Amino acid sequence: MAKTKDKTMPIGKIENQSLVQEMEQSYLDYAMSVIVSRALPDVRDGLKPVHRRILFAMWKLGLRPSAKFRKSATVVGEVLGKYHPHGDTAVYDSMVRLAQDFSMRTPLVKGQGNFGSMDGDSAAAMRYTEAKLASISEKLLNDIEKDTVNFAPNYDGTQKEPKVLPTTVPTLLLNGAMGIAVGMATNIPPHNLGEVCDAVIHLIEDPKSNVEDLMEHIKGPDFPTGGIIYNVKDITAAYSTGRGGVVVRAKAEIVEDARGSFAIIVNEIPYLVNKANLIEKIADLVKEKKIEGIRDLRDESNKDGVRIVIELKKDGFPKKILNQLFKLTQLQTSFHMNMLALVDGIQPRVLNLKTILEEFIKHREEVVRRRTEFELKKARERAHILEGLKIALDKIDAVIKVIKKSKDRDDARKNLMKKFKLSEIQSNAILDMRLQNLANLERLKIETELKEKKKLIKELENILSSKKKMRGIIKDETIEVRDSHADERRTKIIKHGVKEFAAEDLIPNENTMLMITRDNYIKRLPPDTFKTQHRGGKGVIGLNTKEEDIVERMLSTNTHADLLFFTSKGRVFKTKAYDIPESSRTARGQALVNFLQLSQNEKVTAVLAMDPSKKAPVAVNPDEEEVLVGDDKKFIMMVTKNGVMKKTDIKQFENVRRSGLIALTLKEDDELLWVRPTTGKDEVMLVSSNGQSIRFPEKGIRAMGRSAAGVRAMKLKGEDAIVGMDIIPSKFKKGEYQLFVIMSKGYGKRTDLIEYRAQNRGGSGIKTAKVSGKTGEIVTGRVVRADTEKDLLIISHKGQVIRLPLSSVSELGRSTQGVRLMRFKASADTVASVTTV
Repeated sequence: MAKTKDKTMPIGKIENQSLVQEMEQSYLDYAMSVIVSRALPDVRDGLKPVHRRILFAMWKLGLRPSAKFRKSATVVGEVLGKYHPHGDTAVYDSMVRLAQDFSMRTPLVKGQGNFGSMDGDSAAAMRYTEAKLASISEKLLNDIEKDTVNFAPNYDGTQKEPKVLPTTVPTLLLNGAMGIAVGMATNIPPHNLGEVCDAVIHLIEDPKSNVEDLMEHIKGPDFPTGGIIYNVKDITAAYSTGRGGVVVRAKAEIVEDARGSFAIIVNEIPYLVNKANLIEKIADLVKEKKIEGIRDLRDESNKDGVRIVIELKKDGFPKKILNQLFKLTQLQTSFHMNMLALVDGIQPRVLNLKTILEEFIKHREEVVRRRTEFELKKARERAHILEGLKIALDKIDAVIKVIKKSKDRDDARKNLMKKFKLSEIQSNAILDMRLQNLANLERLKIETELKEKKKLIKELENILSSKKKMRGIIKDETIEVRDSHADERRTKIIKHGVKEFAAEDLIPNENTMLMITRDNYIKRLPPDTFKTQHRGGKGVIGLNTKEEDIVERMLSTNTHADLLFFTSKGRVFKTKAYDIPESSRTARGQALVNFLQLSQNEKVTAVLAMDPSKKAPVAVNPDEEEVLVGDDKKFIMMVTKNGVMKKTDIKQFENVRRSGLIALTLKEDDELLWVRPTTGKDEVMLVSSNGQSIRFPEKGIRAMGRSAAGVRAMKLKGEDAIVGMDIIPSKFKKGEYQLFVIMSKGYGKRTDLIEYRAQNRGGSGIKTAKVSGKTGEIVTGRVVRADTEKDLLIISHKGQVIRLPLSSVSELGRSTQGVRLMRFKASADTVASVTTV
């Protein structure tokens, strides 16, 4: 068999290529595809390609906010078949996220059916759910038919899709964005629509504004799940550079039930935290005994919002447990901002707050310009036709004559163009004109429309020639979006950080009052809340207490003071006065366990303040006069209900831990009730409920350590107990100081202090008031200046408050019963506590 010559098929030109170069080029092509066509949002409309294609497909399907819902599978099929050649799961998951109110600050899709939950539950299959555009999505797509944006061929060249949407909504900041590209990632938090619109308006009015100016409007991220953001400095740094982190905490509150048990209620959790995983993590920590004191944990969340209930054991420390939860679980997280987006659709850049808004405004200027040019073109075309029709109507007989002499339509068009100098478009319009247009009203309509079109053309030309007018239109449209779609901020912003409290720089140092109830509820209010009244009046309601609770003390201090809280169990805690939220006059306040790590049945019985400027102890009880306030205080004097007292150096209370310190070791049946600062040279004045009093020098008591038990201050008989204690100077004149006492049934008096001779510590004392069934036992006793201009605030067990001048209280002898100072609205009501302001 003869051999045939081997013939190879031509395969084109072959070039040798370095493997390294080929891999580099292929990888770069892939990377740019991921960056531009998949992972990163466009700074102009704030959308990734898949989201843009979903919204555009729904728009083309007619799924407007007023339309009926359609199956999600319809939308997914439309997107896959025409615009997005990827898996159906990717498209459906993206659409589901656009409809989730816990993922998007303002959802762009309105879903019907199961669209997932905060517990990580997946949405139902696309054949079960339905969707249409949310009302705000119209603001993203309006005017897209007016040549406002560029279109590009789809993946197979059969359709056209927009490269960007002509949005009037600053979507990039509104809903934020997350995405991981090749070698870069973006993480932009959501914001409040009203705040972002206000910032856009401000930047239009003042293009030279800086980030700090814009932050007067945009306070910080506004997450759909609420929560609390800490530290404005961190937010400012992130907005200025485009990168940075902020601490986000859940909104949690410690509450007390009717049985006296405490629970932590979580109503809002940080953004993107899986609620089910969070609860599981807390349960694991309890099981592993990393957190102790939790008795029960349950999820009571429903369609109205999040509610996680963490019930605590009786011996648990609520504030301590809450701090542990913040530290060990996602009740506290950090949101790391990386504001990376595509500029001009192709260039990835890290942008600061101002640049993002500038790019949005630039996009809006382009959209408004192109829309105006489109409308101008349409208006000119219509005006051109109307001018031709007007010529025809003005010369209708001649026009009809020309048409009748023409052999066909083409000949008539040519003859009209030649005879009346018309364009081809005008001639065709005349030939298409119906006979009914010859009526007088129809002629008037054409003339009126032509006049309106000429006016519109002039307006549109003026807009195109004036950048100021164009920006005015952008501003007006932004205001319209804000007014129609903005809502209240959900995420609270705390100016100071979680760990660093530099609040003195942010909070004015001003006078304030604290009100504490017997059940350890506290609130802060302005000192002018209660107006002065006459002696014997009924007063006003000071606060609404819970059942069987009573107001126990009122304190006057300033917002920057460090408050030392001494408890009935002999412990001491420290916090800032401004950490106590300011409330209205009738508000109940918050439980002290929100601020202090108190144990079961432990009550705050005394409060002192550390002067923030002098770092010296200052008595915050307004009953203690100016002679006791100063930087010469060296000791703290403590007195218990059973008449035990102890003196301790103030320096031992400079560094108080969050968990508290031991201030005094007590016996089982005793309670620490009074704490006062002293100079070491003062005298002590004690008053008992049965009407006895004792005065003795402080120098007879040596200073002891914090854990010491103390010594006897006053000998008590039967069930008598100490109800008043004060520190007085060792030398004073007659008529300079007085002892004020008030009885449970509203009787009170002032007695000159000179009537009380000095005695030795530990005695039974002398009589200070005539106690009877009419007056009731002494509720409190304290030393006041005779020339004081302070007012007296008397609070009853049922929350009744009266304010009257202290000088209006009668001056009487030691063994008298006093005069009536307060009458009660309720017959069973009695005096609970007294203070001066």
